[in-house]
Amino acid sequence: MILRRTVFFLGMSQLVCWGTAYYLIGGFGQVIGDDLGWGRDLVYGGFSLALLVMGLASPLAGRLIDRHGGRKVMATGSVLIALGCAGIALSHGVVLYYASWIVLGLAMRLTLYDAAFATLARIGGPSARKPMSQVTLFGGLASTVFWPFGHMLMEYFGWRAALFVYAGIALLTLPLHLAIPLSRYGEAAPAAIPAPPLPVERPPLAISPRDRFAAGTLYALITAAVNFLNSGMSAHMINILAGLGLAAGAAVWISTLRGIAQSAARLGEVLFGARLDAFHLNVLAAALLPFAFIAGMAGGVFMPAALAFAFVYGAGNGLTTITRGTLPLALFDRNTYGLVVGRLLMPSFIVSAAAPLVYAGVIERFGSRAALVLSAAVALVAVAAAVMLHLRFRKR
Repeated sequence: MILRRTVFFLGMSQLVCWGTAYYLIGGFGQVIGDDLGWGRDLVYGGFSLALLVMGLASPLAGRLIDRHGGRKVMATGSVLIALGCAGIALSHGVVLYYASWIVLGLAMRLTLYDAAFATLARIGGPSARKPMSQVTLFGGLASTVFWPFGHMLMEYFGWRAALFVYAGIALLTLPLHLAIPLSRYGEAAPAAIPAPPLPVERPPLAISPRDRFAAGTLYALITAAVNFLNSGMSAHMINILAGLGLAAGAAVWISTLRGIAQSAARLGEVLFGARLDAFHLNVLAAALLPFAFIAGMAGGVFMPAALAFAFVYGAGNGLTTITRGTLPLALFDRNTYGLVVGRLLMPSFIVSAAAPLVYAGVIERFGSRAALVLSAAVALVAVAAAVMLHLRFRKR
């Protein structure tokens, strides 16, 4: 049984960890490059390196949570985020800057959604779907909170002091992670405490080796495409909107709609998601993404199009985050959830590591609209894979 307190603590930690780590580059990247005299490739290469580290560490992180639970794993990540932020704040050269991003890459894999999902799956088994959705409500607001907050800190104190503030805020998640229960779904409760009845557990849908291969391949393809877009937009959404002709302040505030839409879509899933299984929801979520990027192409001359771009992309990305956690609950053995998902996510982190550099190159050479065309093409890949997964497993 997953306590409401656990869900709330994990939700608050997701808000802080996403805001201080993953969305750091989107708010500070341009300023860091200007101050240090570095080009886009060098600055955003640090974030790419962090995503690569996330991929390489993914199977190990999942295995550790399966065996030991999320308490020590996620608490370690809290400390590492603080160290990474402080390291970037102290950076004057490439070596410390990139070393700090390596630390942040490991920290993000130990703290962000995939670690939280594995933790909830270990505690709650088949009843983990709703808590997964609830946890993402908080994390969805990370860019909405931390991009304007970081922008304000930079204006008053400079980017280095702002990152030291980020380091201090990251440490506030340490007690939240230390409060995570160590229980595992299905374990016997102490004799003095009557155990609540366990929910009916259905067998995984992908049982045969052929089904597991198909499910794993399509799931990995969907997550790779979505994570590529997410890392690219997290690093460059503000730059893309500015490149379309919007003022810097307007680009920042429009970008924050992404977070509002993520949480709004996730709230809708929490309230009404019981009517949709994970496969239907996955197709719906993926289908929103190409429409967002097509709308964005007119964002420079038509303000509502820019607003639609940020909002619709946020909604689609918010829902695909939920299905990234809930699809494996239906497809695979829940006792090895962390390890299986960790392995399947490894390619997506490696692919997404290239996204900040790819987007930086496309924007610099061809402009913001070309970056949106690339995004729409990648989004269509996710749609096709989601439809194929739905057709193969939904009727079962």
